[in-house]
Amino acid sequence: MDKGYSVHETAIVDDGATIGAGTRVWHWVHISAGAVIGRDCSFGQNVFVGNRVTIGDNCKVQNNVSVYDNVTIEDGVFCGPSMVFTNVYNPRSEISRKDEYRNTLVRQGATLGANSTLVCGVTVGRYAFVAAGAVINRDVPDFALMAGVPARQIGWMSRFGERLDLPLEGDGEATCEHTGERYRVSGGRCTIVAAA
Repeated sequence: MDKGYSVHETAIVDDGATIGAGTRVWHWVHISAGAVIGRDCSFGQNVFVGNRVTIGDNCKVQNNVSVYDNVTIEDGVFCGPSMVFTNVYNPRSEISRKDEYRNTLVRQGATLGANSTLVCGVTVGRYAFVAAGAVINRDVPDFALMAGVPARQIGWMSRFGERLDLPLEGDGEATCEHTGERYRVSGGRCTIVAAA
């Protein structure tokens, strides 16, 4: 029977999981029963998706990513290879803390670079860009470019994924060379002034 999405023969999709049309589930993926996944997503090799996880449309979850309970991913998010989600802030093997899971939210269009880590309880803003290997331990503003351990903001990114010539502090405006969209920074926030 055509489910509207494709699952590789080595993958496991537990009964009860909700998966949107056009989604592709590749080698050795495990999607748990309570997961809710949107349309046109791609799950690379060796991905795990927990029960209390919601993933929007058009997301790419690359190889070796585990999306644990209490993680919400909005539309158009890119999770790079081997990036890490967590859901317990102070884990101990000998102490059960399943009632202490912290919610993590990744907003629309964000990029989480390869081998980056999100410490649970944070929100990554719309179209933010987390560099490879960065460790996020606090909320990330919309369009922010984050790098380092722990991560700090080093710039601003356009929706297209190009660095914008905008100040970290103070006010300014810049245009994305690829789309013509105009962005403004004021009071530590970046917004789109004029869409392409």
